[in-house]
Amino acid sequence: MLDTVAPGPDIDVLMNDIGRKAKAAARPLGFASTEAKNSALNAMADAILANQAHILAENAKDLKDIEATETLASFVDRLTLNDKRVAEMAEGIRAIAALADPVGEVIAAWDRPNGLKIERVRTPLGVIGVIFESRPNVTADAGALCLKAGNAVILRCGSDSRRSSQAIHTCLVEGLKAAGLPEHAIQLVPVTDRAAVGAMLRGLDGAIDVIVPRGGKSLVGRVQSEARVPVFAHLEGLCHIYVDASADIEMAKRIIVNAKMRRTGICGAAETLLVDSGAIGTHLTPLLEVLTEAGCEVRASPTVLKVAPGMKPATEEDWSTEYLDAIISVAVVDGISGAIAHIQTYSSNHTEAVIAEDPDVVARFFTEVDSAILLHNASTQFADGGEFGMGAEIGIATGKMHARGPVGVEQLTSFKYRVHGAGQTRP
Repeated sequence: MLDTVAPGPDIDVLMNDIGRKAKAAARPLGFASTEAKNSALNAMADAILANQAHILAENAKDLKDIEATETLASFVDRLTLNDKRVAEMAEGIRAIAALADPVGEVIAAWDRPNGLKIERVRTPLGVIGVIFESRPNVTADAGALCLKAGNAVILRCGSDSRRSSQAIHTCLVEGLKAAGLPEHAIQLVPVTDRAAVGAMLRGLDGAIDVIVPRGGKSLVGRVQSEARVPVFAHLEGLCHIYVDASADIEMAKRIIVNAKMRRTGICGAAETLLVDSGAIGTHLTPLLEVLTEAGCEVRASPTVLKVAPGMKPATEEDWSTEYLDAIISVAVVDGISGAIAHIQTYSSNHTEAVIAEDPDVVARFFTEVDSAILLHNASTQFADGGEFGMGAEIGIATGKMHARGPVGVEQLTSFKYRVHGAGQTRP
């Protein structure tokens, strides 16, 4: 169980010790063999499956703790583990093991007229701090991805998932030990006090090289405000779907219900539906009906209300709200230009989708919408590193520096230059 330590100097001492251990572990990890890292990862997957009953029992305790609170069903869903999700965790770790090792990969190479041969080569970042809420599977995903990329990682979970995360972390350490890798390469902060987050944001006396926040708006806002180390920003998933007049209506219905209702609490869930004004008579009513039948509440713009007066009116706040619930805001826009203008105004630059058969519409959407992930004729719920073939992800980076979109093993590396000469001197 994670202990709660009183805030103050004791937290700083504890956290700086964690930082020192992570920094010491990062060096041998940086040149650990692919075989050793893969051996550790497969041993972690084995340990998770072998300890499934314990993980689920600890998860049940976490769930019991939030029973008395007024918690969204989507939040409970994010916290909940079951046999299938534990198996998927193990499968995700094995998928990461099966990926090519990014460390040492030659990204580019070229020769200079003076005979110098230059290579740009991938290197680990060092120590990564991951701060997350409610999703215990992030413990496994982040630990495995950082290890594959040759990084040490310090994980700080939310208090709601502390038991589940601890049970999973124990399995990860078991895998490290089995492969002869430093057990402090993956550490879970053993306190729930918020002061520990502040210590990580200050960098743990220079130990942390980058912070990855994965949580709600308040967490990400605090990280961006207080961090003294680089941040891979993961803003809220205010995801839009635009349905063009050229869209196949049956396809649009399937995609929209999946994008909104498959799992309402994930960052790739659609929150706003935009419908082409040229499709009011053909597409709008069927789309509203299929959403309502699926149990989704619709917040309607004035134009939508004229077609469906029984819907709940949307407020200005709705266009900027990540519901993480069975609620969607719906507006009519003036074609692709109107859709792009709306998205530019309200988007968090996470994920947007266009449903259209007109290639010119799709081309404009892909060219002019500046979000990390853009989809054509596909559900926004594919905004996931596993679905991108990355095995898993730490999060979806919505910034523009270094990492963008799903943060997988390649995004958890930097690079250096290797220059080979034959006695050249500079004139």
